[in-house]
Amino acid sequence: MNVYDLDLPDLEARIEGLREPTYRARQVYAGLWRRAATYEEMTDLPKALRDRLAAHLPEGMEVLTERDADGGATRKALLRFGGQHVVETVLMGYPDRVTVCVSSQAGCAMGCGFCATGQMGLKGNLSAGEIAAQVVWAARAAARLPDSTPRRVTNVVFMGMGEPMANYRATRDSITRLLDPAGMNLGSRHVIVSTVGVVPGIRRLARDHPQVGLAVSFHAADDELRNELVPVNRLWALEELEDAIEEWRTKTGRRPSIEWAMIDAVNDSDQQAELLAPIARRLRAHVNLIPLNPTPGWPSQPSGPRRMARFVDILRRRGVPVTVRDTRGREIDAACGQLRLKLDRTLGATARASAAPAAATTT
Repeated sequence: MNVYDLDLPDLEARIEGLREPTYRARQVYAGLWRRAATYEEMTDLPKALRDRLAAHLPEGMEVLTERDADGGATRKALLRFGGQHVVETVLMGYPDRVTVCVSSQAGCAMGCGFCATGQMGLKGNLSAGEIAAQVVWAARAAARLPDSTPRRVTNVVFMGMGEPMANYRATRDSITRLLDPAGMNLGSRHVIVSTVGVVPGIRRLARDHPQVGLAVSFHAADDELRNELVPVNRLWALEELEDAIEEWRTKTGRRPSIEWAMIDAVNDSDQQAELLAPIARRLRAHVNLIPLNPTPGWPSQPSGPRRMARFVDILRRRGVPVTVRDTRGREIDAACGQLRLKLDRTLGATARASAAPAAATTT
């Protein structure tokens, strides 16, 4: 059981079960979320109560490792929940904001071969509390960011491991937890959910959290190439995906983002840019180009600077707003799934070495 899975009424019931007054639940809830405190740090509670909370309502979040880059402005953690799911969370500090990239699943079943998370397959779904608790880790880590950035989390993006729409209920409920005025109290317009194009989830998000942002990973502007790069396109092809995004845009009044990993000699051609431009214009979308992060399981490399500039130029001349995303933390495997995949391969190599028969000896 993860204490972060309890909303305030649930926590009140648990606290009453410990024969404590209800107001203690509000203190604990504020400590967990607003202050991102551990039980030991909740010095407004009696020591005996803190010990009982740790025994009966464990936090269930273990930091396996942390790395930093970019002069300390980027921090990445491997977190384990309930002794089972291992996921990545990345904190990025900028002069005007601090963004945390959270995971919604351990691994991913979407099968995008160029993505490190897609290469490992799905290991399991995270609970709502496990998703939201990553922001608690980020709030603690933000206190150690350099002076050039704010010291608090301002933005949350669901762009880590997993497909948020394939774990929709937990994603929805984690957002509710993060927006709760009694808890983290984040602004809904500072939360973005990313998807590879799970159409039912896009429609549900418009209904459940209409002020939360939407980013859709296209990576190709025709069905033939997208079927290869993003296999879920075989379920919901581009025409149906575009209809769902337009429905979301109409209901929310917000601008969607189109994410595009720039892969050398695969999806960075003039033709792909020309195909993408009218889609982006129809959706009134902003396009984010992301240099591919190379992984051992995919042979391609990121597009070069000249090809990237050409792609940007075509989109801008067609009236499409476009930016090239800043690449952060590459030396600490900060891209989605890279650190976890490296851990899996290290553990696999260790296990194979342990299982190998001892070398024969001669006398």
